[in-house]
Amino acid sequence: MRAHLCSLILVLAVTKVLIVYAHQSSGSFNAAAKDAAVDVLTDQSCTVEVSDLYAIKFKATATAEDITGDVKNADHFRYAEETKLAWEEGKLCADITEEQRKLTQADLIIFQVAAWGLQCFPMYWFTVPAIMKGWIDRVLTLGYAYTPEKRYSQGLFKDKKAMLSFTTGSQESMFSADGINGDMNVTLWPLQNGILHYCGFQVLAPQIFWAPSHVPSEARSTMLTSWRTRLHGVLEEKPLSFTPSDCFDGEKGFQLKPEVHEKHAAKEYGLTVGIHLGKALPPNNQMKLPSQDKCRFK
Repeated sequence: MRAHLCSLILVLAVTKVLIVYAHQSSGSFNAAAKDAAVDVLTDQSCTVEVSDLYAIKFKATATAEDITGDVKNADHFRYAEETKLAWEEGKLCADITEEQRKLTQADLIIFQVAAWGLQCFPMYWFTVPAIMKGWIDRVLTLGYAYTPEKRYSQGLFKDKKAMLSFTTGSQESMFSADGINGDMNVTLWPLQNGILHYCGFQVLAPQIFWAPSHVPSEARSTMLTSWRTRLHGVLEEKPLSFTPSDCFDGEKGFQLKPEVHEKHAAKEYGLTVGIHLGKALPPNNQMKLPSQDKCRFK
């Protein structure tokens, strides 16, 4: 079975916004969500840029062609290490350099997908489509977006915000803890923790449009109205909770420190979806704001 989710990735700055958009149809709901974001954020005096990946024919594959000139080790090409050197020497290809320029200038990233947020794209097989994954692989390069020392809560983008806003092909009940597709919080964890939070982004709660292709037009209009309403205050929103980096012992394989583990030993839920301590997953950990989902790290 293929889960058809549409996503949109938006990078919002306090005054500048980048929307990374990955949907082929200008008549899609994702296009309407993207257009709504452009309109509302522009009205708030934000400068909005849109990277329409299909329109610019963004290259999806991460290869040696992403580097101009010779690579350091052509016999054993390692993408992360080679692109780090190329970034340091100004030898990354033009399309990567341009996207990094946009990202550097933005203070908030929103991923709008046909299933995920102000980077708009449909979700394929419970993840992003190849062209969106290519943007992630090629733009968020080692050195520029993360280093072994600067990641998660100490990440290079810790002063930026990011969010997912997306449509799903399945109804909400199918993405529940006992639904056939599994808990949406678990589905979101690799993208929100493994990509966005890994690079240091403050991750805002996702905007989820549940199965817009299976509801009446009036319901779709209501969804867009709610989205517009949220966008009016999105720049002031607080991020989701993730376990801080200093809760882990770097000298012992980045395991949770004993004192943190002991502090939460008697609690009903784990810390996060991924760091659950063998306990029940904290409800809506990847879907609601801290004000709605008690902080577990104090």
